[in-house]
Amino acid sequence: MSFTKTFDVLVAGAGVAGIAAALETARAGLRTALVEKTIFPGGLATAGLINIYLPLCDGRGRQVTFGLAEELLHLSCRYGPGDVPENWREVEKGTARARYMVAFSPASFILALDEVLQDAGVDWWLDTLVSEPILQGNRVVGVEVENKSGRGELRAACVIDATGDADVAYRAGAECVEADNWLSIWALEASLAAAQEAVQRQCGTPLLSRLTLGAYNDGQYHPAGMKKFRGTSGADVSEFVLRGRQLVRQVYQASGVDRHDRFCLTLPSVAPFRTTRRIVGQTTLQAGQDGQSWEDSVGLVADWRRPGPVWEVPYGILLPRQVEGLLVAGRCVAAAGDAWEVLRVIPAAVLTGQIAGIAATLAVCHQTTPTALEPLLLQSRLDEYGIPYHRSQVGL
Repeated sequence: MSFTKTFDVLVAGAGVAGIAAALETARAGLRTALVEKTIFPGGLATAGLINIYLPLCDGRGRQVTFGLAEELLHLSCRYGPGDVPENWREVEKGTARARYMVAFSPASFILALDEVLQDAGVDWWLDTLVSEPILQGNRVVGVEVENKSGRGELRAACVIDATGDADVAYRAGAECVEADNWLSIWALEASLAAAQEAVQRQCGTPLLSRLTLGAYNDGQYHPAGMKKFRGTSGADVSEFVLRGRQLVRQVYQASGVDRHDRFCLTLPSVAPFRTTRRIVGQTTLQAGQDGQSWEDSVGLVADWRRPGPVWEVPYGILLPRQVEGLLVAGRCVAAAGDAWEVLRVIPAAVLTGQIAGIAATLAVCHQTTPTALEPLLLQSRLDEYGIPYHRSQVGL
């Protein structure tokens, strides 16, 4: 090994879940390493160009998600366009006229994330690939990584898997479930029409013009006859990316498109899969459990697709089976079917990232493992932060 470093907490993956986890532990004073295979923080939200911060409210004028999920929403438009609708609390016939959400510039969000992570004292490991977990029995005590310095070991008292694909958990022997994906891609484009609108409105927001191509999350508009893709297959990842870019190319090959007046500005630098691999947790959240209360609940998330449903998030969905010393955060937590659709998006990913960070902090301070941690300790910390975790706390 070329190097060995030791930390209190190690976070694998710097998507929004990993960022939330690292901010939480670093702000608590723990030595925190954040390992990211690209050079950008934010994951799909930034490098994937999925630049809509979905709702923190239930679509009926009630905020349900708080904490770092709210901080990062406002951070996403610190250095660029994006405004929360002023009327998101106004309700007509039981449905809000708008929701507590925002569209943002991916590059602007990156600049703001860099700033807060540096201010928190997070030890950044960019352009660094997590290769294998380091195990002592069934406990994860670190990861092997590779970067320009060679292959090395990063060890920690607690490890958080925020890779989006449960890479650390899976390679450590945790039980996991995989899913396939419809073809989709988001891209940013420049056009004379957008520039003219910006001039007319005297506002640069129209310049943030977005192409959304391929299938919706329900499969609608998936190209006829095309297979679905596995994000855990090297061959499928390559084909998914290339076929997605082909969809973009077809837009500009259409008759009447002048390359001087309309052209692609930015393509995603990570494959925009919705679901790849997730853990089977100590608890697995299932479809239809949006109204259920959990004794170990640690947060609330709304259904981003429709008003009404609000889910309590049990701590057990962050804990893989068969593996100790490890927490999972983001889209690879234990949520199945329709629950996976709700838990995989930005607000839920940030929430589970912050919860993982709180749990890691408590585990390190109490010299125990996340599995052995008493959920009441987590809930006590959430009470201090003013973060609700039962539906009754927000009037439901």
